[in-house]
Amino acid sequence: MQVVSLSFFRFPRGVSRLWAFAMMGLARPAMRRTKGIGFWKLCGSGTGEGFTPLPETGVYAILATWPDLDCAQRQTRDAPVYRRYNGRATESWTLFLSPISARGAWSRQTPFEVGDTTPGPGPVAALTRATLRMSTLWRFWHRVPDISAAIGADPSVVFKVGIGEVPLLHQVTFSIWPDSASMARFARADGPHARAIRAVREGDWFREELYARFHILGASGHWPGGPSLTPAGPMQ
Repeated sequence: MQVVSLSFFRFPRGVSRLWAFAMMGLARPAMRRTKGIGFWKLCGSGTGEGFTPLPETGVYAILATWPDLDCAQRQTRDAPVYRRYNGRATESWTLFLSPISARGAWSRQTPFEVGDTTPGPGPVAALTRATLRMSTLWRFWHRVPDISAAIGADPSVVFKVGIGEVPLLHQVTFSIWPDSASMARFARADGPHARAIRAVREGDWFREELYARFHILGASGHWPGGPSLTPAGPMQ
């Protein structure tokens, strides 16, 4: 069963942040050499509720796929590139995820292999990723404050973050919800999010897009504001 890891790292001001920024390019050879790794992406992050065009210079993320949970846990702990990130970071947190639905592409690849599609009890995660068309940048980012405010105000969402590979152009949103029903209610409710989705469809804003949902298998490390998770269990 494929397992997806999403690791977050927070770096102190100064040299460590410069190091983390440089690793967006320099870490690529080490990522490719990591045993067992499949699809992977190095990402920066945005500020605010959800995501914004303003970068958060102290937070970076690594998304990767692995053949199983044991490999994912071992390599995100022991692989040299992850050890370097953990050694520099003041805080780190890794989520282990199992895809339950996925459609679309990321860098012309289909990265996630869907296993058990049964929603089941307990927390679920949502990931959306898009490459924006240059001609639609202003229209897209003009809607972002309302969408971010709606996500931040929703009492159900327990964790949300915006990450991306290239500022403004390549955007990823990731959120955790207590169950699939609460996530579905937000997605279907009439509001800024629903209106933005309609505009995207009608205006063909994206060159590439991907939507995925996950079971949460567990987590390691600690992150301020992040929920305490137990494998295949409820939020603590």
